[in-house]
Amino acid sequence: MTQAPPQPPLHMRRDGFDPAAELREIRETSGVRVAKNAFGMDIYLVTRHDDVKAVLSDHERFSNTRPPGFVGAGAPVSDAEQARAQAGNLLANDPPEHQRLRRMLTPAFTQRRIKALEPRIEAIVTEHLDAMATSGPPADLVESFALPIPSLVICELLGVPYDDREDFQRRSARQLDLSLPLDERLEVVQESREYMHSLVRRARTAPGDDILGMLINEHGAELSDDELVGVAGLLLLAGHETTSNMLGLGVLALLRHPDQLARVRDDPAAVAPAIEELLRWLSIVHSGIPRITTTDVEIAGVAIPAGELVFVSLPSANRDPAFTDAPEVLDIGRGAPGHLAFGHGVHHCLGAPLARLEMRIALPALLRRFPDLQLAEPFDGVQFRSFHFIYGLRSLAVRW
Repeated sequence: MTQAPPQPPLHMRRDGFDPAAELREIRETSGVRVAKNAFGMDIYLVTRHDDVKAVLSDHERFSNTRPPGFVGAGAPVSDAEQARAQAGNLLANDPPEHQRLRRMLTPAFTQRRIKALEPRIEAIVTEHLDAMATSGPPADLVESFALPIPSLVICELLGVPYDDREDFQRRSARQLDLSLPLDERLEVVQESREYMHSLVRRARTAPGDDILGMLINEHGAELSDDELVGVAGLLLLAGHETTSNMLGLGVLALLRHPDQLARVRDDPAAVAPAIEELLRWLSIVHSGIPRITTTDVEIAGVAIPAGELVFVSLPSANRDPAFTDAPEVLDIGRGAPGHLAFGHGVHHCLGAPLARLEMRIALPALLRRFPDLQLAEPFDGVQFRSFHFIYGLRSLAVRW
């Protein structure tokens, strides 16, 4: 007898593009349910849009910071090790520490600074489309387009040598793959930290005009090496994993909705609202960073004691009928105002303007360059990355 493949934890379960039916059932009944995370720990899973938004808005009662003595799977053993691991990581700190770090980074992500990147992003997209055209079909869209474009952008923005991309992409993918043994993932985390320390040491010696250089030139005396490693590591990981998976899944979603694909390809005014709807409908981040309750709380009538892990289901929240009409339908005309794909509150994604810009440039450029783009494999054969912290595709064979 063959053994059934393991199932992802409940908050990560999908059926293709859609959240698992179990998540919808929780949302329609209790709204909150005790479940297990990837390490077998009990968590409280929150599924409704307004409840998820309330949790994300309240860092005082639902904290990202791990308290002293917190023991979880993969957590550093000592408080000193935990402090090092959390240093500089915006997602692992709450105000006031979070605000101190975010204020230093905000100048790099203003609308003006992001807008200035537009010509370079356009050039990067064109280079990769030219390479695809030269190689000819079929092509793996993930390998040739969705992954390298945001990787190159974030490399240039951070000052990471692009020649190192294969190594950091490999480490990122393994670090976020919850199907791997924990000790293997922790080893990769340590490798990543050592790599980022080498970049910080180099930037301390000769700071460039990238983000690491900016932080050292303007705040070098205020930031420890561990903090710089935390900041840079998070930006590198988030900067290419999120946008690359949105590009891959977004193209697949549009290929399955050819009338909407045509609008994105042919109507420039349709692109921005389409991006927002794809963000809502796909919700590639399952839950973000787990929160820990700092006091006894109640959500949807469910009492949650202090010191418990709380997970929010972003895909379920963004498909909540109380949030938007016909939420299961992909409708690029709706624009999806109020979606939670980038989170909410103080931890709302700092890089959201950059991600939006990359998608607004890359998606229509691909569809215009290859107007006959189509799948080169059966849809049923497309492999989704079911066990990854960020949902996406392993590959996507296309032709034109």
